[in-house]
Amino acid sequence: MEIIYTSRFNRVYKKLRIKIKLLAERQELIFRKNPFDHRLRTHKLTGSLEGFWSFSIDYEYRIIFTFGKNDEVFFHLIGNHQVYS
Repeated sequence: MEIIYTSRFNRVYKKLRIKIKLLAERQELIFRKNPFDHRLRTHKLTGSLEGFWSFSIDYEYRIIFTFGKNDEVFFHLIGNHQVYS
């Protein structure tokens, strides 16, 4: 699996606290092995984010992503529940 980080994702990621970054890296390792591992709580989004997916970093933070072609995954955004609005 190839994960492609969008420029928006990178901008937001750089501003996160180190604790959240470390948790995100740990969850990404799990994601790379199995995007639907129960520890990630991966789910489809609805409404204005229909077509996107989300998985949990912790109880507050999420990564929003899409599946691409040829085993590509695009990480679009990282943040707390406000990323849904």
